[in-house]
Amino acid sequence: MVAPSHPGNVGAAARAIKTMGFRNLCVVAPQRPDMTRDAQAEAMASGAQDVLHDAQEFATLEQALAPVSFALALTARARDLGPPPMDIREGALSCGAHLEEHALNQVGIVLGPERAGLENAHVALCQRVCHIPANPEYSSLNVAQATQLIAWELRYTLAQRAGLLTLPDTRAAPDPGRRVATQEDVHAFLTHLEQALVATEFLNPAQPGRIMLRMHHIFERSQLSHDEVKMLRGVCSAMMRAAGRHAK
Repeated sequence: MVAPSHPGNVGAAARAIKTMGFRNLCVVAPQRPDMTRDAQAEAMASGAQDVLHDAQEFATLEQALAPVSFALALTARARDLGPPPMDIREGALSCGAHLEEHALNQVGIVLGPERAGLENAHVALCQRVCHIPANPEYSSLNVAQATQLIAWELRYTLAQRAGLLTLPDTRAAPDPGRRVATQEDVHAFLTHLEQALVATEFLNPAQPGRIMLRMHHIFERSQLSHDEVKMLRGVCSAMMRAAGRHAK
């Protein structure tokens, strides 16, 4: 983050990158001293205070990028002169490919000050210019929001390359009620359903027509779970009780 002016944005950026599995936050020439220890930064970090407190501070962008071998300059403005432009997804893919080339390779994402963005001199230190394809009529994003977007794209790219899960792992014990119901259970339910439909006079047993055949088709292709069959049989029982009360 180059010359940030608001401590809250630095804290929010720390939170943004931690949620995506990253830790290395660098602050270049902040406009206020001790920004990573500011109360607003602490509040916005919201559980990512470790990343915030470990953030490195540099006087210049050149110093911050010294160990980096591939840097993306994140900017909303088109540049007439500078590195080749790409969108944020292409940028993440390029970072992934670069990291796979050599174990010592490092990538960096460069974000500018909240109001003015990156200067041309900052952009010139990077290998690519990266754009977020936002609404062209209002493309201004808060710097912490932009950090979250690029961190997400990087995580998704790296997760796919590494074959990692992209859906949450609840680590819950298997729920027996969610297993697919057996044919025996489904047929017992359908028998119960037929009894309920007769009790409520929806089905005339003397002239049943094709109603139950259609019911069989509906529920056989639904792949009901064990719990769903139990619930539907409860509905059937309630229908029969209500029909009995009504008959009295």
